[in-house]
Amino acid sequence: MKKLSVLFYLFIASILFMQASDRDPHQFFPDKDLSLVGVYYYPEHWEQSEWERDFKQIKDLGFEFVHFAEFAWAQIEPSEGVYDFAWLDKAVDLADKNGLKVIMCTSTATPPVWLVRKYPEVLIEREDGTKWDHGSRQHPSVSNTFFREYSLKTIDKLAQHYGKDTRIIGWQLDNEPRVSADYGQVAQQRFRDWLKNRYTTIGALNKAWGTAFWSQVYSDFSEVNIPRMSQQFMNAHQKLDFKRFITDEMASFLDDQTRVIRKYSIPQQWITTNYIPEYSDGHVRKSDELDFHSYTRYMVFGENYGIGRKGYRLGPVERIAKANDFFRPIDGVYGVMELQPGQVNWGQINSQPLPGAVRLWLWHVFAGGSKFACTYRYRQPIYGTELYHYGIVGPDGVTPTPGGLEYSEFIKEIKQLRKEYKTGAKNPESYEKRRTAILFNHENSWEMEQNKQTTEWDTERHIDKYYDALKNFGAPVDFIDERTDFSKYTTMIAPAYEMLDKESVERWRTYAEQGGNLILTCRTGHKTRNGQLWEAPFAEPIYSLIGAKIDFYDLLQPSTPDQIVFDGKRYDWTSWGEILIPDTDTQTWAAYEGDYYAGRPAIITHRLGKGTVTYVGVDSKDGEMEKAVLKKLYGQLNIPLLDLAPGLHIEYRDGFGIAVNYSDKTLSLPLNPNVKYIFGGKEIKTAGVSVWKE
Repeated sequence: MKKLSVLFYLFIASILFMQASDRDPHQFFPDKDLSLVGVYYYPEHWEQSEWERDFKQIKDLGFEFVHFAEFAWAQIEPSEGVYDFAWLDKAVDLADKNGLKVIMCTSTATPPVWLVRKYPEVLIEREDGTKWDHGSRQHPSVSNTFFREYSLKTIDKLAQHYGKDTRIIGWQLDNEPRVSADYGQVAQQRFRDWLKNRYTTIGALNKAWGTAFWSQVYSDFSEVNIPRMSQQFMNAHQKLDFKRFITDEMASFLDDQTRVIRKYSIPQQWITTNYIPEYSDGHVRKSDELDFHSYTRYMVFGENYGIGRKGYRLGPVERIAKANDFFRPIDGVYGVMELQPGQVNWGQINSQPLPGAVRLWLWHVFAGGSKFACTYRYRQPIYGTELYHYGIVGPDGVTPTPGGLEYSEFIKEIKQLRKEYKTGAKNPESYEKRRTAILFNHENSWEMEQNKQTTEWDTERHIDKYYDALKNFGAPVDFIDERTDFSKYTTMIAPAYEMLDKESVERWRTYAEQGGNLILTCRTGHKTRNGQLWEAPFAEPIYSLIGAKIDFYDLLQPSTPDQIVFDGKRYDWTSWGEILIPDTDTQTWAAYEGDYYAGRPAIITHRLGKGTVTYVGVDSKDGEMEKAVLKKLYGQLNIPLLDLAPGLHIEYRDGFGIAVNYSDKTLSLPLNPNVKYIFGGKEIKTAGVSVWKE
């Protein structure tokens, strides 16, 4: 009987563990809500007598949640071991009184001054030996063991206090977490420990780093230092591992915070953080303990991007589109924590957004599938670093800004759209047929950017040539990693996938043989996972997959581009070109022109089992060649494509179609005349939005 009881409790425990470790993030966001809208509020910045007025106006403008304590460690723990939640409790009470839910934050980006003065070792030490200091943010090191442990102690107290509070709907960890190189002694030892865990023996490290070169051989892990990035010709494999290390440090720090909160939080409370969409930052996909990933996006901050003479007032359409398509596939759910409500203060030239831009961005975020949108911030600050950063209301604390009014307009429209929502609504079949995966690994970007071989090469721009073409076709895109089930996608692109192992090649082969259509591009398969060349001809492990050999590659001077001939049209290239030797059953689609290897193949394709493999061995100047290649392949697969004007994107979600126009002219939507427009119409102006049901 006792044995059965033990087994029963073990069974129950296993169920609870599975529930905790395999939480479906969709449970937090009822489909009928479509998207929630919230705003950052900093009660510690304002007199308590103003709080209730502010919360009432936040509610009157339509917002559904507020966001507390992101930078409030000094107020929560004014001295070591002394905690004050009374002020925060009052803010939560007043928010609830006014019908607002709360997202609670951990304040690890801004430790209090007493902590860094008493424990100065927690500050980041730079390569030159200088240390960062109090007065900014993100100055402590997550590679300092004491800082990590003390942070978790404070978070433990915060989670104990609010983890059972039903008014708290979720948690944000840190703020815009990013990796930082710390050269302090503790970080140095943690790096050595990380290497020992990765390689076990110093011999294995020496082999992975190729230390026989230049007499770099190590006899013990204690001899290994953090690489000096400013030092010329530092071991590239060592630098690669250091980037892996600091990525793991931030990812594990967030995972540790999540575990602490989950000890106390009720199941209804979700946990996320707000990443900056710097896609080569590898920590973004590595914190598996999070319920889902969120991002922050600013569109107008001084960069002269966009379409037309004043395109900088809208920003480029890809900034939100790509962030949507990158974050959504990670967990199937995402949110946007910060979306600017107007001018910012930190850009080189802080221009006003175009009227209608804020509403446009909100609809674009929604179009990608976001479950919530939040704006930074409600009140424009009157002191501190971000004085001129617009809020929903201006510096008087009550007058809505133009962007604030556009937020309110969007909220009203979402509430109207909820009435139109039908449970189980599907996206059009033609739209889903175009869905394409882009296989992405941040380590490939790291490796190629430190071994560019030509100043003409730009890894992110290379990927974007394919991404931009897909969005022009009206295709939904999922950025995926190697843990994803490839079979879900009819087509998959792995652009410039430089570092490979033979197991990955076999996964690609299986994908194609079972009916998938794989597109590979130049620089793929040149190196092992350690960043070493194969002891073989260039990229030999992929030869049987692509149906060709790579004879050699060439790099051109920017002043003397050559051309690729593809279906009778010519396309300029300079950055990277591989001269291919196709197998007899492989079809040549494009060849080089204008140099000593004129007429040699540059783009090839062949059937493999039930599917196809297409290899694009060259990188064009402007992306038009890449677009032509995809268009030809999709045509052969009978996948219907749109041909959208630059700046126009069309997406579908929850049975609704959404179009956004970032161009400088009015455009006409290529839609069935019988569609029912809910907002906007067939003609869509600059910064315009159209929403419809088919």
